[in-house]
Amino acid sequence: MKKRRIPLAGVAALGVSTLLLSGCSGATGSSDGGDVTLDFWSWAPNTQELVDVWNDENPDIQVKYTDAGGGKDSSAKLLTASRAGNAPDLAAVEYTTLPSLIVADVPLDITELVTDAKDAYTEGTWEQVTFDGHIFGMPQDVGPMSFLYRSDKLAEWGIPVPTTWQEFADAAKAVRAADPNAYLASLPAGEFGFYAGAATQAGSKWWSIEDDTWTVGIADEESLAVADFFEKLVAEDLVNTDPLLTPEWNAKANSGQVLSWPSALWSPGVIEGVAPDTIGKWSMAPLPQWEAGEKAVAYQGGSSVIVTKNSDHPEEAAKFATWLNASEEGANLVLTVQNGYPAAISGQEDATSSEPPALMPQQADYYTLAAEISSDTIPVTWGPNVNVAESTFTDLLNKAIADGTPWRDAFIAVQDVVVKDMVKAGFTVSNK
Repeated sequence: MKKRRIPLAGVAALGVSTLLLSGCSGATGSSDGGDVTLDFWSWAPNTQELVDVWNDENPDIQVKYTDAGGGKDSSAKLLTASRAGNAPDLAAVEYTTLPSLIVADVPLDITELVTDAKDAYTEGTWEQVTFDGHIFGMPQDVGPMSFLYRSDKLAEWGIPVPTTWQEFADAAKAVRAADPNAYLASLPAGEFGFYAGAATQAGSKWWSIEDDTWTVGIADEESLAVADFFEKLVAEDLVNTDPLLTPEWNAKANSGQVLSWPSALWSPGVIEGVAPDTIGKWSMAPLPQWEAGEKAVAYQGGSSVIVTKNSDHPEEAAKFATWLNASEEGANLVLTVQNGYPAAISGQEDATSSEPPALMPQQADYYTLAAEISSDTIPVTWGPNVNVAESTFTDLLNKAIADGTPWRDAFIAVQDVVVKDMVKAGFTVSNK
C-alpha cells in the first residue's frame, strides 16, 4: 500500500473554508486596565495545580478553573454556554471537535495574539489548530500513534516486534499459535481514531479542502485497502473486535490474553490503571508502517485550548493559553503535573530526561523514542462533522462485523452519510 505523504509546503491548503470562517475576525480587544479574572474549562488531570502556578506569578490576571468533564461532554456544554452568551474565557477542546466549534462560531480567531508561539511546535502539531491560515487555539497535548505491546510475552515466544502491518499480521498469527486463548490485539468498530489514523498513514485524507471545496476520503482507495486488510485479520481470527476498556477487556489485558494496543503515546497511563498486575511487562515501539522503512504516523487524540468569542479579555486569555501550552514552564507542567505528552517541542525535549511511564520502568529510552515518533507526524484536517462520521462509522462497521458483510461497504456507506450531512449544512463537497 503506497503511502502518499502530505507535503509540508502545501499545508496551508489544509484549512477550513471561508464559509466555516465567516464572522471570525481577529481579536483586537484588551483589558480595562484593572485586575482580570478569566474562567477556564478543562478536564485534564491536576489542571488546578497548573492554574495555581500561573495565579501565583500573575496577580493581575487570575484564572478560575472549572472541571467541565471529558472532551465530548465539555464541548457540548461549551456550545450551549456560547449560544447563551456566557461561555468561559478559555476552554480545552479536542482537535477533532475544533472544526465543528468553529462552524458554530465558538472560538475566537487569535492569530494576531499568538504569532510568536508557532516556533514552539512542530509544523504538524501547529496545523491541528490552523484553519485557512487562521489560528483558533493553542495545542496543549498530542497523541502521535504508537504501538504498546507485551514485550515479555513476545520475547518468551520468540515473536519479533512488528515494524510493518504485514509483520503485525504475522505476529498475530504466531500469538494465536502460541496461546489459543490470546490475541495480539482487539480492533473494534468503536476505535474510529485508530482506523482514521491507519488510513491517514496509508495516504488517505478523510477530509481535505481546496478553494472552499471539501473532499471526503473515507472511501478512497487507501481507506478501502485498510478496511480489507483488517477485515482479513478478523476473518482469520488473528485479531478480534472486542470493545476496549470494558471489564472483560481489562481482565484479559491483565491476564496476558490481550498483548498489544496500537494506539498513541497516552496509552501507558491507561493500561497502568486497568491492568496494574502487568507493570514492567510492556514496552512501546513505533506504530507498524504500511511500507518498510517509513516512519510517519498520524495523531490519535490530543487537545488544544481556545479563547472563546464570549471573552471580555481576549488578550489576557491568549497570554494565559500561550504560557500554559507554549512556554517552557507550562509545557513542563503539562508533562510532569498533568502527566500528558506536551504538544510543545520544549516539553517533549524535557520528557527525554524524565523517568519512563510507570507501566514500563525498564524502557529507559521511552521518551527519546516518543520524541522521534512525534517529530514526523502527518498533518491532518478534520472535517466539520467528525461527530457524525464517528457515530455512523461505529454503527455501520459493527453491523458489517455482525453480519459478515464487507468492511469496505461500511466505509463507503459512512462516506455517503458524511457527504450528505455536509451538503445539507451548506458546505460545497466535490464528491457529493
